[in-house]
Amino acid sequence: IPVICVGNVSVGGTGKSPIASNLAERLLTMGRNPAILTGGYGGQLMGPLRVDPDVHSVADVGDEALVHSRKISTWVARHRAKAIHATLGEGIDALIMDDGHQHASLFKTLSILVIDGNVGFGNGRMIPAGPLRERPQFGLARADAVVLMGSDDTNLVPRLPAHIPIYGANLIPGPEGPELKHRKVVAFAGIGNPNKFFDTLLELGALVVSAHTFDDHHLFQESDIQPILDEAFALDAVPVTTEKDAVRLAPDHRQQVNVL
Repeated sequence: IPVICVGNVSVGGTGKSPIASNLAERLLTMGRNPAILTGGYGGQLMGPLRVDPDVHSVADVGDEALVHSRKISTWVARHRAKAIHATLGEGIDALIMDDGHQHASLFKTLSILVIDGNVGFGNGRMIPAGPLRERPQFGLARADAVVLMGSDDTNLVPRLPAHIPIYGANLIPGPEGPELKHRKVVAFAGIGNPNKFFDTLLELGALVVSAHTFDDHHLFQESDIQPILDEAFALDAVPVTTEKDAVRLAPDHRQQVNVL
C-alpha cells in the first residue's frame, strides 16, 4: 500500500493538514480509496482505529483527526506501522500521513515537506530555542518534494537543494468566506499560527474589531468563549473561528460561532 507522508521540520502552523486533505480528495477523484493517518495528537486513544465523527470526540482522537474524518476516511494510530494491517482489511489502497516526517517506523513511498513561506525555518534553532523539530538539512535529505505555503518571504527557495521539486500553494477560504466581507467580526483561534487566520479575514474584507489567540490545540472552556460571545454581541459583530478550533467548542457554543 503506498504511503504518502505530509510533514514538516518545524512545529505547527505550516499547513500540512490542508495539504494532506487536498491530496486525499484528489485521490478520491482518481478512483482510489485513500485514508488519512494521524497520530491523534491531543487524544487519549492509541489506536489503530477508524475515526467516527459521530462517536469520537476531541478528547478521544484530537482535533485534526476529527476534522479530517468529516471529509475522508481517517485513522488514528500512535504507532503508525500498526495502521497498515488495520487499513488493509478496510480496502484502503493509499495512506496519507498527516505529520510523521520524523517517524521512521513506517516506510514512505513519497515524502512531502511543507514549509511556511512567511517564516521559513525561523531562527534556525531547535526546540525550545526555536521552532525546529530537526535540522532542515536532515529533513530535506529524506524529502521527495517541498510544498512552499504562501510567498517566499525569507528567500528560502534559492537555499533549498536543487534536485528537490518545489511546489507553491496557498490556503483559499471556503464559500462562506465572501459572506464576511464588510462585516464586523470578533475572531479567535488556537492553531499553530493564529495570525494567518486573522490575516485571511482581513484579505476577505472582514472588519476585524477584536482578535483573541490561544495555544495550539487549546481545549476551550466556558470562561474562554462566553466573554468572546458577549463581546461580539456588544459590538454587533460576528464571532468567527477556524474549522479546527470549532471541533473543540461545546455544541452550544459552536452553534453561535461562524466557521471559516
